[in-house]
Amino acid sequence: MRVAVVCASHYGATKGIAERIGAELRLAGIDTEVFDAAEPPHAEKVAGFDAFVVGSAVYLGHWLAAASTFVRHHQPTLLEHLVWLFSSGPLGTADTDADGVDLREINVPAEIADFSTTVRPVEDRVFFGAIDPGALSLPHRMIRKFPGAAEKIPAGYFRNWPEIEAWARDIARTLVKAPR
Repeated sequence: MRVAVVCASHYGATKGIAERIGAELRLAGIDTEVFDAAEPPHAEKVAGFDAFVVGSAVYLGHWLAAASTFVRHHQPTLLEHLVWLFSSGPLGTADTDADGVDLREINVPAEIADFSTTVRPVEDRVFFGAIDPGALSLPHRMIRKFPGAAEKIPAGYFRNWPEIEAWARDIARTLVKAPR
């Protein structure tokens, strides 16, 4: 069983999630490679994988272009394999907003509705992300300076590693049971 974990990460937080998923799959004895969606494997190599985990950072409700392009470009191959999707986006320590709505539910990127039919993922997940203001590009630093923006885009590391690792172990259990 060979698995490709492919991600698009602007500042590295989503890449960290992809690497952790890859590490958990390897611990389960699954041959796993992690790729940057901006530098994905060639189509011939993609065809050699048995399953895929594809993820992206989310900005303004959308996946980064590199991840969306990977899914769309390799859609015929992905459709024939087990696929899991993940998104990294919400920030902060609260699981719900002021109205009690789950932040993961309201932060599902727009592309997921399309991908749900075009590649039929086993599951898609939204994980909390991270933001280091010192690493931000000038435009992103400026956005955080708008009134109220710093509260809506809080700085910090909000990834829930136990949740991410448990999800990766669930993927591993599914893959071990899957017919080849």
